[in-house]
Amino acid sequence: MYLTRFRVNTARTDARRLLSTPQAMHAAVLASFPLALPTNTSPGDSQAPRVLWRMDRNATAEALLYVVSPDRPDLTHLVEQAGWPAAAATGTPGWHTYAYAPFLEQLDKGTTWNFRLTANPVHYARTRDGQPTTKRTAHLTAPHQLQWLLTRQDTAGFRILTKAEDQRHTQHGDEHQLVIRDQRALDFRKHGTPGRVTLTTVTFDGRLEVTDPDALRRTLTRGLGKAKAYGCGLMTLAPASRQ
Repeated sequence: MYLTRFRVNTARTDARRLLSTPQAMHAAVLASFPLALPTNTSPGDSQAPRVLWRMDRNATAEALLYVVSPDRPDLTHLVEQAGWPAAAATGTPGWHTYAYAPFLEQLDKGTTWNFRLTANPVHYARTRDGQPTTKRTAHLTAPHQLQWLLTRQDTAGFRILTKAEDQRHTQHGDEHQLVIRDQRALDFRKHGTPGRVTLTTVTFDGRLEVTDPDALRRTLTRGLGKAKAYGCGLMTLAPASRQ
């Protein structure tokens, strides 16, 4: 397993095109691997590690692409389209790839970590009263988005930490060490079909405790929730001492 970070040059036209639609970024990420990975398209391989990606927009001019993958990627085409190719020509590769397995192996039960997750929190609602037909519907409010994550934490191998009593406020959900931010409503055409994709994404920043290391490793390498092809599901961890 590998973890890769690539900084997007937001001043470039091709970079803005990639950032404008998850469909284009998904295609660019998959083009980083010489061999096609069937785990990205075959539902029968849902239990295997897959390519996951996430865009972190930390500032107007800072957009970072993170990729977790079973194989080492080659992002040369992304550097040429949306990076700094002149700097790459002088010996700077334009991206950083790290072996992920050593980090995953050090995850122990009871350890605490800061985490970030961009996800597509959804539920299934009936389309008509009294009818069995259901439709996948986005959670649009912070309390429901929080509950979506809380109901998955046990099987995902972690527990979101709570705040001390004197640090809590009156609003619902404030007892957790968690911030829900950057909600985005996405609407784009799906390549090769006449239909469109609409989805809502949010980013969770918080602190967790490892409750099941094996389950958490699966979460980190297989993703959490829906819309993984469109930049959702990738959770990353950082030492809890880092703010």
